[in-house]
Amino acid sequence: MATSKENILIKTSWISTIGNTLLSVSKIIIGLLSGSLAVLSDGIDSATDVVISIVMVFTARIMNRPPSWKYVYGYEKAESIATKILSFVIFYAGIQMLVSSVQKIFSSALRELPDTSAIYVTVLSIFGKLGLAFYQYRQGKKINSSMLIANAKNMRNDVIISVSVLLGLLFTFVLRLPILDSVTGLIVSLFIIRSSVSIFMESNVELMDGVKDISVYNKIFEAVDKVPGATNPHRVRSRLIGNLYMIDLDVEADGNISLSEAHNIADAVEKSIKDSIENVYDIVVHVEPFGKGHPTEKFGINKDMMKT
Repeated sequence: MATSKENILIKTSWISTIGNTLLSVSKIIIGLLSGSLAVLSDGIDSATDVVISIVMVFTARIMNRPPSWKYVYGYEKAESIATKILSFVIFYAGIQMLVSSVQKIFSSALRELPDTSAIYVTVLSIFGKLGLAFYQYRQGKKINSSMLIANAKNMRNDVIISVSVLLGLLFTFVLRLPILDSVTGLIVSLFIIRSSVSIFMESNVELMDGVKDISVYNKIFEAVDKVPGATNPHRVRSRLIGNLYMIDLDVEADGNISLSEAHNIADAVEKSIKDSIENVYDIVVHVEPFGKGHPTEKFGINKDMMKT
C-alpha cells in the first residue's frame, strides 16, 4: 500500500505536470506566433518543469520499495539522485536558451516587434507559476521532500523569469527596440543556469552522506550530556537517508559496570537523542570503558572538533 509521502509526491507531481503543460504549450505557441524569443524561452523553461514532474512521479514509486539484499537501507536516496538529474535537465535548457539568445542578438536579420499577445500569456504565466510554486513548497515542507522543495524553488525562479520577460516586453514596446526581447531571453537563460547549479549543489549533501543542518551535532552532544554515566561522545557520524537521520556514535562509561548497565546507558543515550532531534530513523551507540582511546579515526567528529 502506498505511503502517505508517496501519495503526496504523486498527487503534487501530477498537479504540477498538468499546470506546467498548459503554461508551457501556451507560451511556446504564443512565442512562435508573436515572434518573441523571450516568451519562447520561458515556454521551454516550463517544458523542463513538465519533465521534472514526470520524473518525480516515477521517483516516488521507486522510493516506496522495501529494502532489498542489495539496498538494505531502502531506496530513499532515489530522491536525491532524481534531484541531481533534474539539475542537469534545467542546466541544459538554460544553455540552449543562452546560445539561441546570443545568436539572435548578433544576427543581422531584420527584427520586428513581438505581438502584444506575448504580454498576456506572460501575465498568465506569472500567476500560474506563483500558485504552483506555493503549492509545491507547502507540500514539500509537509513531507520534508528535498525534491519537491527544489522544484518549488525552480518554479519560484520561473516567476522571476516571467516577470523579467514581462518587463522586457514592456520596454520593447515602449522603446520600440526589438533587440530588447533577445536581451531579455539572454537574462532568462542566465537565471535558469544559476538555478540548476544551486539545485545541483544542494543535492550533493545527502549523496555524500552529509547533513544540511550541522547544528544536529551540538544537539547530539547536549543529549549525551543529559545521560548519567555516559561521557565523551566521539566518532559521531550522522547522515540523511531521505528525510531521516541515521546516527552512529561512541560514548565512554565506567569499565566495571555490567553488560546490562552498559546496555541501559546506550538505551538512555538513544532516547535522549531522539527526544532532542526530529526525524531520527536509527541510532547506533557503542559503549566503551573510560580512557580506552582510539587511534586517529578517519570518520566522525567530537566536541573539540566542533569548537575549532
